[in-house]
Amino acid sequence: MRSRLWTAVLLSMIAFTVAVLIGTRYTSAAVVQEARARRSEQATPTPTPAPARPSGSTQSRPATSAPAPSRTAAPTATPTPIPKATPRQTPETVIDRISPQLGEPPPPPVLKPKPTPTPPEEFGEGEVVKVDTELVTLNVRVIDRNNRPIDNVTETDFRVFEDGVEQPVAFFTRDEVPVSYGLAVDNSGSLRSQLQSVIDAGKSIINSNKPGDETFLVRFISSDKIETMQDFTSNMDLLLEGLDNMYVEGGQTAVIDAVFLSAERVAEYKKGDDNDRRRRALIVVTDGEDRVSFYKQEQLFARLREADVQIYVIGFVNELEKDGGFIRKSSRDKAVNLLNKLASETGGRAFFPESISELPRIANEIVRDLRTQYVVAYNPTNKARDGSYRAIRVAVADSTGRDKRIALTRGGRIAPKGGSPAAAPSKPTTRTTTASPRAASTTKKP
Repeated sequence: MRSRLWTAVLLSMIAFTVAVLIGTRYTSAAVVQEARARRSEQATPTPTPAPARPSGSTQSRPATSAPAPSRTAAPTATPTPIPKATPRQTPETVIDRISPQLGEPPPPPVLKPKPTPTPPEEFGEGEVVKVDTELVTLNVRVIDRNNRPIDNVTETDFRVFEDGVEQPVAFFTRDEVPVSYGLAVDNSGSLRSQLQSVIDAGKSIINSNKPGDETFLVRFISSDKIETMQDFTSNMDLLLEGLDNMYVEGGQTAVIDAVFLSAERVAEYKKGDDNDRRRRALIVVTDGEDRVSFYKQEQLFARLREADVQIYVIGFVNELEKDGGFIRKSSRDKAVNLLNKLASETGGRAFFPESISELPRIANEIVRDLRTQYVVAYNPTNKARDGSYRAIRVAVADSTGRDKRIALTRGGRIAPKGGSPAAAPSKPTTRTTTASPRAASTTKKP
């Protein structure tokens, strides 16, 4: 009897233990599944299937159909909080941010020569045909040994030579023709004390303009500060206002660049239908010390040989360094050489005032020179279009009982390059002959 009692008690205890173990297992599984669900919701907003139960489980419960066991099914302690899962982040694509870099400077403007007009093979009645006769025009200034202008030279007194070969004179006049000229003024700090006097001298030159004359104004400092204050105009008020608006500014003076661009503007300017019989000149006011220019001297003078532009220079060189070394020339000598060469190569003049009080006289001499010149044109005997340089010399016969007469003009020209000169059409037609570079347009009727 007593053994049966102990057997019953033992079975009861075993049954109770099994029940407790099963309940605990269900509760633990529910807690684990809830924690996994929370981690899944934190990692991604999209629902994912519940993880499968471990192998060896005695029951299979689909997560989507069977309800989770009640939290009160068994007395359990509050579960230890599971650390929040940090989702693994994918590294972002790195975008290189390159700061702006200053590359190579932009190339200089390319000079595009105007193509020579080529007549068509057939012509209609009344059709206008332009023919390039390659007439070369020279502005010649004649002086005596005292640099006084001579204004009574006749056509027969002139002789023109190209590369030492005498050329036939095709056109001659001493009539006053309109003048297109530029006035380029150095506005760097080196001319601070002279700028107002320079402006006054510029006004004297502009006030001497006559009907038909046109002027343009340029202020320059460094290569990136070459500014047109007033483009070509005959309006006195605009020109005088442009002079008054000039001011001193710091920078490395670029004399060569300023002369290059200003002379190019003068050479390419043509006013209306005036047969292009205009005298072209450039007046440059500077100390002549070129510090930093894009163009080299060789490029400048090569360009000036292509342009029929006389350059007049007013050089304030006295404040430049006078003493040089054994190898290096002084700043003043270099400036004087540059300015003298600009004038001599183009048939102009260079002035080096000792004081600003000389400016009114210099302005009057420049005006006089521009007004007392001869226009001589010739048709070159050398027709080769090889782009070579041709030296030009003009001689004037001496008159009886007077001092020697000296002719001053540009020293040469660049021959056209490529192709052959256009020939006149054989069929009778109305033709307009256009001189190159500057000849009068004539109309010839059959």
